[in-house]
Amino acid sequence: MEATATTGARKRLGYGLYSWLVLVAVSIPALLLLLVTPGRPTRRRITRFFARAFFLLTATPVRVEGAPRLPRRPCVVIANHASYLDGIALTAALPPNFTFVVKKEMASTPFAGFLLRRIGSEFVDRRSDNHRHNAARRLFKAAGTGDSLAFFPEGTFTKEPGLRPFKLGAFAAAWRGRLPLLPVVIRGARRKLPANTWLPAPGPIAITICPPIASDDHQSAASLMAAARAAMLSELDEPDLGLLDASADPAPLAVDP
Repeated sequence: MEATATTGARKRLGYGLYSWLVLVAVSIPALLLLLVTPGRPTRRRITRFFARAFFLLTATPVRVEGAPRLPRRPCVVIANHASYLDGIALTAALPPNFTFVVKKEMASTPFAGFLLRRIGSEFVDRRSDNHRHNAARRLFKAAGTGDSLAFFPEGTFTKEPGLRPFKLGAFAAAWRGRLPLLPVVIRGARRKLPANTWLPAPGPIAITICPPIASDDHQSAASLMAAARAAMLSELDEPDLGLLDASADPAPLAVDP
């Protein structure tokens, strides 16, 4: 029993270190290409290519169910947040016309901040009402030019399994803009790289794109949020940890990438 546990720990250590080497190996050419490539659409396609390469080289199957449900018109995607791998997984799975909404602190993070800026992510300062409302106007303008929006409405993640309380911002953005809302469920990322862990483990990731929810069918952003939460919980094999963050603001709020 002890020998088996030791072998398993060594395998995880080896896989985890290999995964970090792969991340470095794909990040360097990606960052160099993003530095010299003009045009945000092309830079987003480059990022998507390298995200898929990372999962391929680490033998991580990423299964996407419901991809045909993505509308051709601008929409708002909301996904559960369980791991640092979630942002990479969504980048690999979604078309390259999505603007990710991320917290302002990520802008100063080495490498990740540069990458997020080059693909046109929107940084939001959750502590500034003025900044949030200005970001909201920019996001609506982006949607008007064909961009879709991607949020992690929980705002952060922990090691504890479960769907955490939502911030209202993503749902306010969809409801005010009368944009279709697509709940997305990510499974496997928490087991592969949970919070407070730096070495990923082998294992697949599954992404389910739920049927779109028409914002016009709801009388408020809170009603839209409740419908999206119910749809996500029906696909997610984790408990419900709450409904609404009491500090939620109706303007789009920042999230972890």
